[in-house]
Amino acid sequence: MNDYAIIPRPASVSRGEGTFSCRGVPWAATGGDFGSEAGVFNAQLAATFGETEASAKIALTREGAPAGGGESFRLEIRTDGIAACALDPAGAFRGLQALRQIILSAESEGRLAIPCGTIEDAPRFPWRGLMLDCSRNFFSVGFIKKLLDALSLHHVSVFHWHLTDDQGWRLPVAPFPLLTEIGSVRRDTRAWRDVGGFYSEDDIREIVAHAAERHIEVVPEVDLPGHASAILAAYPELGCTGGPYRVEERFGVFEDVLCAGNDRFLDLAEAIFDVLDRLFPSRYVHIGGDEVPTTRWEACPKCQRRVAELGLDGTWQLQSWITTQLAGMLARRGKIAVGWDEVLENTERFPLPENVAVMSWRGSKGGKEAATRGRPVVMSPTTEGCYLDYRHTDDPEEIGRLGVGTVRQGLNLRPVTPDMPPEAAALVLGGQGNLWTEAVPAGRLAEHMIFPRICAIAEALWTADPAADRDIADFAARLKVHRGRLDRLGLNHYRGRLE
Repeated sequence: MNDYAIIPRPASVSRGEGTFSCRGVPWAATGGDFGSEAGVFNAQLAATFGETEASAKIALTREGAPAGGGESFRLEIRTDGIAACALDPAGAFRGLQALRQIILSAESEGRLAIPCGTIEDAPRFPWRGLMLDCSRNFFSVGFIKKLLDALSLHHVSVFHWHLTDDQGWRLPVAPFPLLTEIGSVRRDTRAWRDVGGFYSEDDIREIVAHAAERHIEVVPEVDLPGHASAILAAYPELGCTGGPYRVEERFGVFEDVLCAGNDRFLDLAEAIFDVLDRLFPSRYVHIGGDEVPTTRWEACPKCQRRVAELGLDGTWQLQSWITTQLAGMLARRGKIAVGWDEVLENTERFPLPENVAVMSWRGSKGGKEAATRGRPVVMSPTTEGCYLDYRHTDDPEEIGRLGVGTVRQGLNLRPVTPDMPPEAAALVLGGQGNLWTEAVPAGRLAEHMIFPRICAIAEALWTADPAADRDIADFAARLKVHRGRLDRLGLNHYRGRLE
């Protein structure tokens, strides 16, 4: 296994006789059903090693592919060439990425020497994700494309793009132009300058296309009805008090949220979802739904009128009504709403719609409850190494404390909890790591926070081994080789011990 040192750990590796060797870097064959996958692979190698003459030493073929299809693949390394075998384009691409890892380690001074063998693999979960918060700090198109390219190396399949929050609005919505004119910029009181930015429609198309070529689904998040300071700064009439509001330079949870009694906020949501429907092919749209104080709603005549009109037991049930409205808008567009686990609360009057997926962040409890209630689940608990903004630690005495994270925690992520009944376990889509960026203002620091923890999370979500304790020594041995790949790709990464 460690001859190849692949991350995520493949399901099966068998050694063969001899070595595949050549001068320079061989290119995947072009054309055929997997021409796009070969083209991306070629470009990735060219970006690292420079352009070389095309070769037919790597073949993409359906012959000899695993029967399962999907993302499964078989990689055969022989003395006379290499074959990536898959039934589907996604499988062919995953196989090429395993090979890319091997090449990144095996190339030296213009020569390749790879031990012969066969690798067979397939994922356990379809949702293997990373969330990047681009509201608290804005990241360039170039950085996101570099990140997507690195994620593809680890078989990550979902890029959750957090586009809005109190500190900045990054999505253009033509009927509401002030969202980007006003809501995209905040005053940085530490540096006494304005910071921010937003993505154009062309920027978004470029990122979505780049991800799609790497078989990564981009799931946008627009946070509603809380974390709305940027919206309210642009359109103060959408708040309960009318303002004044500002795009927040502080971080935390704020009492000013969208007014639940004002139908204009539904018009805003419709316009936002029109844009997301047009720009993002993903089946999923994340609507946020977390950390929504009801303080303003309780004192707002319009909100209280809404409570009376709906016959609610109290103000606390307004959010579940909003969730049903937003989920319905998305369903009419053929989309599935995703919400943080707060959307499970106070649903007596308005049950959580069946087409809403739940992202469990406050531990695994919310995910288990959602799956038991028949809802799809993505696990991303703070308690299991999924919050990549938490400080790295290699001090055993710090492990388990809030605000620190370890590679070992990510490797031991278990989206299916031991006490889940089989019918609930079947609804777990997978999991993801989250990088919130309140304290991460630059791409190099973002890379340092993401890697190598996302490598471990990717392995936990890909491997078919559901064992409670994964072999940290085996992972550490492979990561020792893998760090050289991260260096070769110019990725900044944490270099501490794997506690």
